[in-house]
This record gives sequence, C-alpha cells and structure tokens, in this order.
Amino acid sequence: MEYRLYNGGCCMNKKGCCKHTNKLNSYDWLCDIPESELATDYVEVQFKNTRKSYYLNSTKIPLEKGDVVAVEASPGHDIGTVTMTGKLVLLQMKRNRVRPDAEVRRVYRKVKPNDMEKYEEAKSREHETMIRSRKIAEGLGLQMKIGDVEYQGDGNKAIFYYIADERVDFRQLIKDLAEAFRVRIEMKQIGARQEASRIGGVGPCGRELCCSGWMTNFISVSTGSARIQDISLNPQKLAGQCAKLKCCLNYEVDVYAEVQKKYPSREIPLETKDGIFYHFKTDLFKDQMTYSSDRNFAANLVTITAERAFEIIGLNRKGIKPDQLPATENSNKPQKEYQDILGESVTRFDNPKKKKKKGNRDYENNGNGNGNGNNGNPNKNNRQGKPEYKHPGNRGSQNHNSPKTVKKKDNGQTEQS
Repeated sequence: MEYRLYNGGCCMNKKGCCKHTNKLNSYDWLCDIPESELATDYVEVQFKNTRKSYYLNSTKIPLEKGDVVAVEASPGHDIGTVTMTGKLVLLQMKRNRVRPDAEVRRVYRKVKPNDMEKYEEAKSREHETMIRSRKIAEGLGLQMKIGDVEYQGDGNKAIFYYIADERVDFRQLIKDLAEAFRVRIEMKQIGARQEASRIGGVGPCGRELCCSGWMTNFISVSTGSARIQDISLNPQKLAGQCAKLKCCLNYEVDVYAEVQKKYPSREIPLETKDGIFYHFKTDLFKDQMTYSSDRNFAANLVTITAERAFEIIGLNRKGIKPDQLPATENSNKPQKEYQDILGESVTRFDNPKKKKKKGNRDYENNGNGNGNGNNGNPNKNNRQGKPEYKHPGNRGSQNHNSPKTVKKKDNGQTEQS
C-alpha cells in the first residue's frame, strides 16, 4: 500500500515532475534525463509546513517524488514526503550550503500502516498542545507567543515555534512543557513574517500572501521605499498581515528611483518674487511637480512641470528670481487630449435601448385632426381585435375639440371624416 501526503496541491506524473510550482515545489527540469536519476542517493524530504531536510538513501530504495518515507531522527524516526530526487538534489544542497561530506541521516523505509497510525495520532495532538503551552507560558509571565507546534512522526518529540521581540529565558518553560506532555521539547524562534508564511492568508490585493506563495527569503523593507514612491506614510495601509511593512513595497522601488533621476533634487527650493517654494510631491505619471510655500505642511500648493522646475533652478543660480512659479506663456496652452487608439468607441454597446412608445388613450386634437399618441391612427395599438375608441363625451354635441369619427377601410387603413 502506498501513502500520499498533501504536498501543496502539486500534480505529479509517474516520474515525479511537478506541473505547478511554488516555493515548496521545485520544478525538476532534469527528471526526463535517465542519467540524472542515478546521479546521487540523496533525497529531499519535506515535513510539516516549510521544514525540509536532506537524507541519504543508503539502502537503494526506489523512491519517487511524493512517496511518504520514514527517516532517521533524534530520537526515533520522523515521517515526511519526498519532494526531490536525482541530480537536482545536489544542486539544492549546494544552494542551501549543505555539504555532501557532512554527516547526513538516512532513509529507513517507506511508511507502513503502523507508522501512519502513530503519525496521525501525533498530529491530532498538535492544536491542543499549542493552546495548553500558551497558558503555561502566560503563567510564567514570559513575553512570547507560541505560534505553532509540530510533533515528530513517532510522537517522541515536539518542536515549539515561538515569536518574541526580546530575548526570553525559557529554561523553566521547557521543564514545565516536558512534564506536561512527556515528550522531548525543542524551541525554535521565528519572526512575524515567518509566522505569516507558515499560516498563510489573503492580502489586501485579494491574492495569496507572497510570503506563503512564492517568496523563499525575506528582504528588509524600510519606509524609504514608500517615500521614493510617494506613498502616504499611513501605518495601516503600509502594514501587511504580519503587522510589518509589506514586502511588495520593494517590487517597484528601483524603477521609481531610476525615473526620479530625470527630475530635479527634492532638496532644492525654488525662489520667486512671491516667495520661496519647497518640494511637496512628484507625479511621475503626469510629469508634474508640486511645491508648497511652507516646508512642513501643504500651503499655497503650485503644480508645475519638471522642465519648468529646471528652468527656475537655472535662473536662481544666476541670481534671477522669476515673477511667479508657473510660466505665464504656457498658461494659455490647451491641455493634451487623449486619442482613441482603438479607432472606435468602447462605449458603443453601452447605449440604452430605446423603449417603445405606448399609445395614450386620451386623444387630443392638435388642430389637424391627428391624435398626439398615434399620429391620427387610434387603431395602431388595437391589433388584437379590441373595440375602437369612442369619446366618452356627449355624442350629440359638435365640440370643436372632440375627435372626428374614424372609419376603417377594407384594406386595413383608417380614414377620418
């Protein structure tokens, strides 16, 4: 019997090539080469969440990507999923700075039903253990948060992942946890971003978190990235699910920094006869710069082009102060009009449908003997054999405003008399 564990939604073929890749599933581009399968006996094994390690298949067990195996642990054994085999494992070990000549643990066997029973029993205790360990840490007054608990495959060891801003003395905590759960305790400190990566979630953009989707390492993010892109320094908008600055602030900062080299320095004020103006913001998309008469807050904002800013800086260096910030000769220039590159209106299907006019039953004479509802044809809306319209007034009176008698010809047309 073969066992398969969930491996991030990866669809694998017979050779173990993953069609869909993310940060946990590496695409094995050497899987179709026969020589690469027997290049090494090392295999990559993944455990709960993002924990991976490399093991030696010394007994030559035929393993493929997705096989669940029992591997050597300290103490006992652990249960994991094979995520990579062949020559690509050596490249991954070199990338992760794992030396092949170092002491590497072995692969014992493919899992048996007895191994899976112990594994499922250990995993079922993780959530309860995490809740209880948080209460124990709170009782000791430790400034830390236990974010996750991972039991070893045989249940003899538990790894506690915790977050702490400062250094924590958890020696007493380890004794209390070992006494409460009767297992070997290992403590691992992670950051807020690592916790968000392990838990996962959806960001304000509506997509999966980058840290849990494809990012493998975390680069420091500073508020300088937001300043270069002229993003409002609002902590609620700049912070992500981990309460730290969003990683996506670094995605376009290099492009903005390169474009801003074409603009004058923000530290240079512009001097005019009206006063001194200081830089307030830059709109790279409209090629405009906004200046304020006060250095600290927005006051008397004036928007000019970058070309005009360079012109004023050149005049100030010569000791000349222009009359005003914007150029007077360019004030009457018409604004640029955007052209339709499609050649036809994109709103051609948005025109509302014209509703059909319904004939009025109160026919009024407009002087020509025609009713305003149906152009003198009272039977226009009488297509289902309904009786002809008759004026409710006095039939014997000859009122000038009353409608004339309508007769119907044999050919279906109407005639007024």
